Amino acid sequence: MNNIHELGKKILADVASAGTLEQVETIRVAALGKAGSVSSLLKTLGSMSPEQRRVEGPLINGLREDVASAIATRKAALEAHALDVRLATEQLDMSLPTHDISQGTVHPVSQVMDELAEIFADMGFAVAEGPEIEDDWHNFTALNIPPAHPSRAMHDTFYFEGGQVLRTHTSPVQIRTMTTQKPPIRIIAPGRVYRSDSDATHTPMFHQIEGLVIDKDIHFGHLKWTLETFLKAFFERDDITIRLRPSYFPFTEPSAEVDIGYRRIGGHRVIGGKPGDDGFGWMEVLGSGMVHPNVLKNCGLDPEEWQGFAFGTGVDRLAMLKYGMDDLRAFFDGDMRWLKHYGFGALDVPTLSGGVGA
Repeated sequence: MNNIHELGKKILADVASAGTLEQVETIRVAALGKAGSVSSLLKTLGSMSPEQRRVEGPLINGLREDVASAIATRKAALEAHALDVRLATEQLDMSLPTHDISQGTVHPVSQVMDELAEIFADMGFAVAEGPEIEDDWHNFTALNIPPAHPSRAMHDTFYFEGGQVLRTHTSPVQIRTMTTQKPPIRIIAPGRVYRSDSDATHTPMFHQIEGLVIDKDIHFGHLKWTLETFLKAFFERDDITIRLRPSYFPFTEPSAEVDIGYRRIGGHRVIGGKPGDDGFGWMEVLGSGMVHPNVLKNCGLDPEEWQGFAFGTGVDRLAMLKYGMDDLRAFFDGDMRWLKHYGFGALDVPTLSGGVGA
């Protein structure tokens, strides 16, 4: 019993005088480790008589608890002291630059999609969507595209078994809108489209936006004003010149290709200017026309009562023209260097400064 008391005094004294965490750990192992002095006393309880165990058992267990408590208290005190010393002596230079943080960017296609939606919203257009896997009727037949038309060929269109196709334009959204919504109609149909083509200016999948207006007494002048207003707002220039050239599309009559004027400056094409300016030229950017009467009939509309116009353009190509890109394939390569160079910051994406004028 005296030995237990003396051992406890010595261990507690050693703990109290320990000056480092390493010394405290050494005392803990010597007392409470597998071969420690207190652990050895605990092992003797099994060989004691019941009477002796009732007397010395509580003393030995009490010694273990006292030692463990003293070690924990001393360890906490030393850790708190070490922290106080560190806080008093350590300095942090807040002027040092932080590590580079990798940030994502808004893809140019997403940026242009947002710009287009903003422009046409100012002009009273709603956004309409439809499936990317279409049937023949919505993608071709309802749009007055005859069975022998080249766009139906296997080398132009991706076909599934059963006659379904990956939509070749967003025009099926126009059909779905006209068959489910009563006029007047004023929509844009942005989205992905698919054609079997691949080079510097064509990819098998690309982005398109189409517009549709159906109302009474709609004429070609409304179409021309809409396109001029849209292009001036998108390129944020007042000196936009457009030219309408007669063309042919099965779903519009009359039809027109839309060219936009540009000037060649320093080897680059800059949108804007007028005929007669140095380096002036024309570039095709849109297809358009008055909705064909057969298309109106296919959608259950009377062409004697309702008229309309439609137009379509490639979103990716508009992005190339506005932001100076020269290869459409880079849009889909996933090259982080390209995305970092041409992408827009999520918190500082530029918006259209002028909007749509009155």
